[in-house]
Amino acid sequence: MGGGGHRQQLGSGESGTCAKYTWEEVQKHNHRGDQWLVIERKVYNVSEWTKRHPGGRRVLGHYAGEDATDAFTAFHPDQRFVRKFLKPLLLGELAPSEPSQDHGKNAALMEDFRTLRQNLEAQGLFRTSPLFFILYLGHILLLEGLSLALLWTFGNGWINTIVICLTLAVSQAQAGWLQHDFGHLSVFKSSTWDHLLHKFVIGHLKGASANWWNHRHFQHHAKPNVVTKDPDINMLKILVLGNVLPVEYGIKKLKHMPYNYQHQYFFLVGPPLLIPLYFNMHILQTMVMQRDWVDFAWYLSYYTRFLTCYVPYYGVIGSLVLLIVVRFLESHWFVWVTQMNHIPMDIDYEKHDDWLTMQLKATCNIEHSSFNDWFSGHLNFQIEHHLFPTMPRHSYSHAAPQVRELCEKYGITYQVKGLWESWCDIVRSLKKSGDMWLDAYLHK
Repeated sequence: MGGGGHRQQLGSGESGTCAKYTWEEVQKHNHRGDQWLVIERKVYNVSEWTKRHPGGRRVLGHYAGEDATDAFTAFHPDQRFVRKFLKPLLLGELAPSEPSQDHGKNAALMEDFRTLRQNLEAQGLFRTSPLFFILYLGHILLLEGLSLALLWTFGNGWINTIVICLTLAVSQAQAGWLQHDFGHLSVFKSSTWDHLLHKFVIGHLKGASANWWNHRHFQHHAKPNVVTKDPDINMLKILVLGNVLPVEYGIKKLKHMPYNYQHQYFFLVGPPLLIPLYFNMHILQTMVMQRDWVDFAWYLSYYTRFLTCYVPYYGVIGSLVLLIVVRFLESHWFVWVTQMNHIPMDIDYEKHDDWLTMQLKATCNIEHSSFNDWFSGHLNFQIEHHLFPTMPRHSYSHAAPQVRELCEKYGITYQVKGLWESWCDIVRSLKKSGDMWLDAYLHK
């Protein structure tokens, strides 16, 4: 079962014979350094490719030993280009007696979901409106310019500084949603342009790292709310989420924090600190450790621009304080929007669900309105975004009714909430998980 032997079989496969595998054989190769996966019944050895994969090593590992067809389709808009990299990794294919789906998944549901995707593509919902993104980027740059115009015109008084902080916070939050679009390759036909604009927006406009974001965020999309696979639910032992982890912690008598009060201290350690403290430290650490000097240069360009613009008015210390306040405001916005769709949902270990079921368990939508769409960067359509991450966001509202119809056909819950209700559910969920931890800690 060595890699060289399989490459030999692949060569002979091209002349008429092809190695055949059972799911049992494929599923044995699900360990670091030995990872196979299946795409459209073809079996690939990705053990070495994980080191070069643009989405990061771990996202491939999350599908080791599994069928990755729907994930592959979801993440790669230009599949003809990507398949060039798959050819050298091909081992063979599933035996004719083996089903296309693994772990007893519903074949009819999976087929209907793939048909839905084809229908949405035929309707043009994966085609971008250039004007939408031009105007979106324009309003971000306008806000950046407005903050400087206010400073030049009215000076650095307290009232004007507060207005500038609010203006920059709005600009930063909206730039965060825009970099998300470029990061998902949902804007340009050529992924090269998406990658370039992604580095510009997240690096030069926000002072962060595109590669750091990619490697973290794609894991979240690949296995949302799956314990040990989704980094977004790794709360560094500060919070315990869902119904499973709290009980595990309680039984093991783990008390890193008083988790029964996490719905209260969340307001102190979550929204205010995620971006200013944790993300900033992790971004810098990742770039240095991985020697990602390209992203580091973009990162420095943001701070150079910011300090050049504001130091003449506030001094070095005052400019850094201004930046921290902006990050503080942006962090509140970011946390409440990004967590309202996920924390109250199902959080559990790997269940090997099909793509549709897995995403619907972990995500919910927030009511559609012009304000909600703008405020959340269209992440109020989290279901559609997770099912079709390369779909441009202005198409979500058109896809939603068709997704909902498919969910109703198979009895899958398609949940839509109000904005305030979704925020309250975050707190309710934290309290419920904390109570479960306390009960297990005291009585099990």
